Amino acid sequence: MTAYLIYFNQQWVGDHTEEWFRGRGPLAMAVVAEMKAAGVYVFAGGLEEDGPVYNADATTGTLVVTDGPYVETKEFLGGFTVVEVADDEAATTWAGKLAEACGWPQEVRRFGRQPQTE
Repeated sequence: MTAYLIYFNQQWVGDHTEEWFRGRGPLAMAVVAEMKAAGVYVFAGGLEEDGPVYNADATTGTLVVTDGPYVETKEFLGGFTVVEVADDEAATTWAGKLAEACGWPQEVRRFGRQPQTE
């Protein structure tokens, strides 16, 4: 089995009413339940948009952890799902189900080689 990351950027969500979002929640939870039943679910979650964000930077040789500055970008991660499936086709099938349930695009990336642990 191969692990895949299925994710979306917050900006892909678009502007919708609270009622619209409430209607999408049960649909998304149904897909998660389907993933669990199929044995492919590893983890899923949305990220807090207004919660704290921290930056850990050791590029100078000294670790500095701050609550900013943030990376200069127009997009930021809104949420993600990790699945373990047989191939790209299975991963994109789950991404499609999530896209339909959530109402916004999902991107799929395969995890690279996992480091060996003892």
